[in-house]
Amino acid sequence: MTFASTRRLAAAARAGGYAIPAVNIVDQLSLQATVAAAQAANSPIILQTSVKTLKVVGAAQLAAAARIAADAVDVPVALHLDHCPDRAVITEAIAQGWSSVLFDASDRGLDQAWAETREVVQEAHAAGVDVESEIENIVGVEDGVGSDEATHAYSVDTLLEVANDTGTDLLAPQLGTAHGLYTANPTLLFERASEFASRTDIPIVLHGGTGLSADDFARFIASGTSKINISTALKLAYLHSAHRHLVAAEASGKWEPVKLFADQVEAVTATVTEHIDLFGSRDKANGAAA
Repeated sequence: MTFASTRRLAAAARAGGYAIPAVNIVDQLSLQATVAAAQAANSPIILQTSVKTLKVVGAAQLAAAARIAADAVDVPVALHLDHCPDRAVITEAIAQGWSSVLFDASDRGLDQAWAETREVVQEAHAAGVDVESEIENIVGVEDGVGSDEATHAYSVDTLLEVANDTGTDLLAPQLGTAHGLYTANPTLLFERASEFASRTDIPIVLHGGTGLSADDFARFIASGTSKINISTALKLAYLHSAHRHLVAAEASGKWEPVKLFADQVEAVTATVTEHIDLFGSRDKANGAAA
């Protein structure tokens, strides 16, 4: 099977009143665990890769591993490049067959971000690849990309004008969330999400999902958000499971890497399954693939 279209998965989710988990994988273990969790829950899934992960593992290797995992299951699997301001990396991901790319132009002024987004969309669409657009920055640094300060913010009118003009497939506006762990309660913009959903069919993406409550997720989904990104929660599950294993290994004097891998897979699978259920995508694979 080929990768699923990110846009189509998100559009089906919006129509069905649920959201697709978009999980930032970090290696082969987390990739396999994420896909296995989706298969067990009969849920569509979006595998996300950061620019850093792409560069460390290699675009060809990542795409091949994701394709092998997707081919082994019955549920729709998309492969998405997260937060990428680097046009050369965008081109590489497109060439390697990613389902979609997030062109993060939030570090540019409006005119430049608008023009470059149009160029990226033209390049991606020529290869059958979807484009998620972010031109106002979502606060927080993720894998070395982003800013802890709100450097660009625009009206709903402006964001929709840019999205419609450029042919953007998915839209990532600021909705009051932030990347990483919250140090204080965020002011969540449910009404802004609803306004976007009432004015466009373009799927709306929520970044900075880790740390939100089940009620927060439900309200965002009810407001029309249909792709929700999960990165920090996966990293914490992955690394905390490794830490627990290594502490136990040191105490017992038994060092078995394969058992370490099994613990990490178990932790990631549980985390992905939890978010599948939070987002309501369990048993939605058939509808998403239609």
